[in-house]
Amino acid sequence: MLLPDWKIKKEILIDPFSEESLQPAGYDLRVGKEAYVQGKLVDVEKEGRVVIPPKEYALILTLERVKLPDDVMGDMRIRSSLAREGVLGSFAWVDPGWDGNLTLMLYNSSNEPVELMYGERFVQIAFIRLEGPAKSPYRGNYQGSRRIVFSKRRRKN
Repeated sequence: MLLPDWKIKKEILIDPFSEESLQPAGYDLRVGKEAYVQGKLVDVEKEGRVVIPPKEYALILTLERVKLPDDVMGDMRIRSSLAREGVLGSFAWVDPGWDGNLTLMLYNSSNEPVELMYGERFVQIAFIRLEGPAKSPYRGNYQGSRRIVFSKRRRKN
């Protein structure tokens, strides 16, 4: 079951919370303080924006910390306005028990640079209630993230 707006507001910890970001069946996550583009960390809060060049990807930190109860998961989608500009996103499920800011990958498939402003809504997350609480809620490598987090996969030499 998808959680409606009033249950999201009541049951999901989102900090900082924005009424403007609350949707009927989801919440629009905003561009946070950091991004990683072309091998460089960008202070989006200081710069006010991040630019994703054509045919390049970026890691974008969400402004919001999201904390999910053990019986709710998150499903994310790129906002349609960005998709119409050629921005694609690759997102994993947000597991029950997750707590932290999210590092999300966006790819600019267009031939023009795409500019994202600090605090701009860029991804919608919908919350899905499980039939019951997870026996093993998320406690993995990325739990508690507050900054951009790179892949923690074991790398081959």
